Amino acid sequence: MSAPQEPVSPPESADEGKVPSDRRPPASPLKEKETPPSLLPVMPLSDVVVFPFMVAPLLVNTKSSVRLVDEVVAGNRLLLLVLQKKPDQEDPGPQDLYGSGCIARVLKMLKFPDDTTRVLAQGIQRARVLSCEKGPSFLQAAIQPVEDVITADLEMEALTRNATKVFSEVITLSPHLPDEMKVAALNMEDAGKLADLIAANLNLQPPEKQKFLENADVKARLKSLVVLLKKELDVLQLGSEIQTKVSDAVGKHQREYILREQIRQIHKELGEAESGNGEIRELKEKIEKAGIPAEVRKVADKELGRLAIIPTASAEYTVARTYLDWLIAMPWTKHTADHLDVARARRILDADHYGLKKVKERILEHLAILKLKTDKKGPILCFAGPPGVGKTSLGMSIARALGRKFVRFSLGGIRDEAEIRGHRRTYVGALPGRVIQGLRKAESSNPVFMLDEIDKVGADFRGDPSSALLEVLDPTQNFTFSDHYLEVPFDLSRVLFITTANWLEPVPPALRDRMEVIEIPGYTDEEKLHIAADHLIPRQRDEHGLKDSQVRIPAATVRALLAGYTREAGVRNLDREIASLCRKAGRLIVERKRRRMTLHPSDLHGFLGLVRFFNESAERTSEAGVATGLAWTPAGGEVLFVEAIRVPGKGNLILTGSLGDVMRESAQAALSYVKAHATRLKIASEIFEKSDLHIHIPSGATPKDGPSAGVALAVALASLLTGRKTFPHVAMTGEISLLGRVLPVGGVKEKALAAARSGIRKILLPRKNLRDLEEIPKDVRRRLKFVAIRDVGQALREALE
Repeated sequence: MSAPQEPVSPPESADEGKVPSDRRPPASPLKEKETPPSLLPVMPLSDVVVFPFMVAPLLVNTKSSVRLVDEVVAGNRLLLLVLQKKPDQEDPGPQDLYGSGCIARVLKMLKFPDDTTRVLAQGIQRARVLSCEKGPSFLQAAIQPVEDVITADLEMEALTRNATKVFSEVITLSPHLPDEMKVAALNMEDAGKLADLIAANLNLQPPEKQKFLENADVKARLKSLVVLLKKELDVLQLGSEIQTKVSDAVGKHQREYILREQIRQIHKELGEAESGNGEIRELKEKIEKAGIPAEVRKVADKELGRLAIIPTASAEYTVARTYLDWLIAMPWTKHTADHLDVARARRILDADHYGLKKVKERILEHLAILKLKTDKKGPILCFAGPPGVGKTSLGMSIARALGRKFVRFSLGGIRDEAEIRGHRRTYVGALPGRVIQGLRKAESSNPVFMLDEIDKVGADFRGDPSSALLEVLDPTQNFTFSDHYLEVPFDLSRVLFITTANWLEPVPPALRDRMEVIEIPGYTDEEKLHIAADHLIPRQRDEHGLKDSQVRIPAATVRALLAGYTREAGVRNLDREIASLCRKAGRLIVERKRRRMTLHPSDLHGFLGLVRFFNESAERTSEAGVATGLAWTPAGGEVLFVEAIRVPGKGNLILTGSLGDVMRESAQAALSYVKAHATRLKIASEIFEKSDLHIHIPSGATPKDGPSAGVALAVALASLLTGRKTFPHVAMTGEISLLGRVLPVGGVKEKALAAARSGIRKILLPRKNLRDLEEIPKDVRRRLKFVAIRDVGQALREALE
């Protein structure tokens, strides 16, 4: 076995018989006419090909090769160097060697303490192996010397000159070829030696060099070498151009790096602390203490390594540092322990909110399941209901009952997907999305996270936030939620997400399907009375610095407030009016006009002004052609009046009041029903031919739509054309068909509450909606009479005098 130690030196001078490089020891003189022995010992070479007249250093590290060298040095110093077919073979046989080699002379041998031997050998002549046998210690071969075949003509001269020129250029560009080799090539007159010199030092694999050793035709060797030389020259020139461009590009940064490194060394010599290294060490300690998962730890360590080599004044340094701060600050393993006492949670929920039975039961059920299965994923709840019913404050109460942190942000008006998923770090001023920001602020991985106003999310050219919420609000996906800024997965499965909405219609179906919707209807007057006494009045007294004994607001006053000054599904306006009473009472106390006050219903006019709402159903229905209908809105139920008049014309139907297409179609269906049953209703048929019918629904600035006003439209038309008034305290809802059937509608509970607030006593509703009466509070059911109707005829009998 043998291996090259350094580049192969050029051949010796033909006149002096020694190695021209001053790095080589002098060789023994060679006799040019000397005939080598026909039988020579064979030294296999693993990864080098030695050419004639080349000097090559060899490493001998096998026992058989060491014995071979010892015998050769003791004898005529001649041996045959042959390349192995497999470089990694330890003890090659005759069949493992190529069929041609180089007769060489051992110039020098050195033994080393590690039982290895280094040999300096010089090639003499090509030889063909006739036969090879394995002796007791090493291989021996019968050989036939091979002379170079040289054709002296113009082509040979041109090839020699071209090869010399290109080889000189290769030496100039190649960093591992010495300049003295160029001198040797330029002064070499023997074309065969020149070809061997080029083949020995060209960047070729050993099998390719072996082909040149086996080829005795000098002209053929030079032709092949010229092609390889030009290819090598092109590669070196391209590499040189690339290196020049790179050097120009990094020159400035390299200079800055060197200067900063010098400053760092100066600080080190002065014994001053290096702020950069101290910062890196501090960050490394924080990463170790943050409890970061293994996958995220790899990213953090990689970014920390980048940060260590970035100059602190660079903008990239700030970006990398901010990113690491976010990774460290995230609550990867931090979470709050749940308070699993169901009785305690019930007390907290009841103390904070009156009613809301369904919501409280759902939270207590989740708490009970957590006690049975601690790793239960958090539910995705959606509280849907009109404004002011306490949806947002209920989220805070749930967090207090569970003993968790509370995070809230409003989705109203958000149009950029990056608000949810974050911005990519390539942008200036990039930050994570609001979800990740909220978790960092809470410093907990299992807070109660409220996404307010989910029905008011927008969309534009920057993306659709609703689509980004699909992953956040899906328990089967959000355990690997990936923010665009962090670009590492974060587990959101333990977060209790609560969304709120006034109206579910704008919420995309896919997003709605991921949430458990809990309807929170408006409050009845009795519920508002309890809420005012238990929550609103004590809080407003406290906020205005009043004592319980200084200002009293009895239940009768609250009822008067509800009847004359507020008409809403929630209690936000009621809270506002109570605050106004407290302000005015506080002013009187400060001015020492009153020491303590009890506000009676009669005092409301002086404190709050004229009554804003009154029962107008009796007044509105005092004429024929008016019917009282019930409608559902995102703000709760509403009472609306349908007015109809007859004017001279040609039988047209006029509709006003900002009515939508569905309501217009309902009006047309109602008119068709009345026409079809004109005889039974005792309506003259010429009325429809000589008159136009005009239907108007007041509050024209408010858009109205939906099929549930069908019954009211039919009753208003029948009342107008028959001259029969409707009962003043009767309201109705229901969709109608052309055949007069009354079809079920939605929002019955909200409509019933609105009717109760407006002084309605009797409600006509579709028979199939009777099942919805169970959701209506008992006190409202006691105050209202519900009549189930199957067709328009029954509705006319119940509604008209």
